[in-house]
Amino acid sequence: MTDPRNPPIASTTPARVLVIDDEPQIRKFLEISLRAQGYGVALADTGQAGLDALALRGADLVVLDMGLPDRDGRAVLQELRQWSQVPVIVLTVRAGEAEKVAALDAGANDYVTKPFGVQELMARIRALLRSHAVSGDAAPVFDDGQLRVDLSRREVSIAGEPVALARKEYALLAFLVQHAGRVVTQPQLLRELWGPTHQEDTHYLRILVAKLRQKLGDDATSPRWIATEPGVGLRFLLPHSLDR
Repeated sequence: MTDPRNPPIASTTPARVLVIDDEPQIRKFLEISLRAQGYGVALADTGQAGLDALALRGADLVVLDMGLPDRDGRAVLQELRQWSQVPVIVLTVRAGEAEKVAALDAGANDYVTKPFGVQELMARIRALLRSHAVSGDAAPVFDDGQLRVDLSRREVSIAGEPVALARKEYALLAFLVQHAGRVVTQPQLLRELWGPTHQEDTHYLRILVAKLRQKLGDDATSPRWIATEPGVGLRFLLPHSLDR
């Protein structure tokens, strides 16, 4: 029986993951782990080699180490984002919140701190690939059988019952759903909801998130939909996601 928390890749062509990391043991470990999950794998040991590989052969997702020998991973990410929107998970030994926020603001979709658990990384890869696939759907509707968010109609319901949200509450929920599976930073949310002059007003966001959770019946300590990444931002959880 298929485990719904670890679904097979539903495609005749396996998703292709490009790993950019200068540590041979990490590259080998990830190659074995990814191939065991059914992914195609490409490897690069420098930032430039990774950019070249992505430009020439493409990828469905990139795993990018932030400490590369030829250039900083953030510089690689910024260059990549000039011409590609491929999902990127950064690997970093820099556990500080400022470093995580900087990577996300530079264009990363998610991050994993070294040393990392392979199951956590695989869960984040699955979530991002699902999110990337969903973002291209014609009908912008999130529906997990309990919560339904129809972005085209601006309608929200729980178990079929409409949920009345204030304008900012809906805007927050819609933005998170549009970036489902990704960490969205506090500065991103503040810019989106209140404009560029309010990027330090984190108390606005805390109040708004609390109100939205209350209306959705979502528990901050055991979230079903809106998870907090402490000091970094928020993540809208996809169904069957392991990164909770």
